[in-house]
Amino acid sequence: MVIRILLAEDMHIVRGALAALLGLEGDMEVVAEVARGDAVVVAALAHRPTVAVLDLDMPGADGLSAARDLAAALPDCRVLILTALGRPEALRSALAARVGGFMLKDAQPEHLAAAIRSVAAGEHVIDPRLAAAALTAKVSPLTPRETDVLRLAADGAELDEIARDLHLSQGTVRNYLGAAVTKLDARNRLDAVRIAREQGWLG
Repeated sequence: MVIRILLAEDMHIVRGALAALLGLEGDMEVVAEVARGDAVVVAALAHRPTVAVLDLDMPGADGLSAARDLAAALPDCRVLILTALGRPEALRSALAARVGGFMLKDAQPEHLAAAIRSVAAGEHVIDPRLAAAALTAKVSPLTPRETDVLRLAADGAELDEIARDLHLSQGTVRNYLGAAVTKLDARNRLDAVRIAREQGWLG
């Protein structure tokens, strides 16, 4: 059986290299390539892939959002997430989204091909380095709302912008930021962002 593959990766060189490598496998065929997360479902419905290989970080929609949308639109299509950064929080989110596999982009080509075959067969594949990092990682002390506020602050949003985006008052946003700084034992907001990013708590 030929495994039909959809590739979603916003970096053209990386996507081209992946397509070329997988094209060398006798039992695989890349049937669609997209550069945006919000193009995944449309391409999948048009080409009916066996496995969608999705980059975690893409414009339009990230890999996890695309995976959730794909599961709703095409439940038979399995998903393998690729990431350049082994963030434990991202792995936990991927498992919650019920993706079939989670691999680092620097995996050996034969390991990636083997992972795609396993995912196509209904198995779960997790890069052992990511699994080890997730097992030893600290759990975030931040609430989901504190994380949302800190993530927007990390992107450079001002207090009024965060309040508007999250439909909160500026005072409430200030309280969430203060709580995050305290919980992370940070010196200030920037330090809290640095700590949360280093731990992979901002997703």
